[in-house]
This record gives sequence, structure tokens and C-alpha cells, in this order.
Amino acid sequence: MAENDHPPPLDELEKRLAAARDIQADRERGKGSGLAAEGKSYGLAIRLAIEMVSTLAVGVFLGWVLDRWLDSGPWLLIVGFFLGAAAGSLNVYRVSQTMIREPGDGETG
Repeated sequence: MAENDHPPPLDELEKRLAAARDIQADRERGKGSGLAAEGKSYGLAIRLAIEMVSTLAVGVFLGWVLDRWLDSGPWLLIVGFFLGAAAGSLNVYRVSQTMIREPGDGETG
């Protein structure tokens, strides 16, 4: 540094540090660029879709297997379909209820 070049004042440095800390705190709270919140939403949507489809598939598969084993026609397949749909809907409902609750409101799941 030359004689005429002075380092920036400490007040300016403190302002820049405070601004950087605010940005970091916003990102940690999910208010940053929005990409983290958007990614979290996509992840949740995929989770809900997989849970719904997998429970439905398990119900239909078990109904089909029982129909083949007991030679009962399509009745257990139909029952399995409705039980799988009910289980998937219940899972989606449970996840949506945990999303509605605010974190730190004293409830434990």
C-alpha cells in the first residue's frame, strides 16, 4: 500500500460484516434466495406422491395375491385397492398436519 492509500474505516467494515451476517441468518431461516424452500417443497411433493402410490400398489398387490391364493375373484383386489388408497390418504394427511404445526409450539409428535 502506498502512503496515500488508507484502509477502509472500521465502521464500514462493521457494516459489511453485519450485512453478511443478516444474509446468512436469512438463509438459515429459509428466507434466502428461495431456492432452498423451493427444493424442500419439491422434495415434500415427491415424498407424498411416492407414499400414495406405494401404499396403493401394496394394497392392490396383496389383494391380487390373496385372490389368486383363495380363488375369490376380484373381490380382495378391490378391497386391497380401497385399503391402500385409505392408507395413502392417511399418510398424506399426517404429513400435512405436521406441516401446519409451527415448530416449537410445544407439541411432540
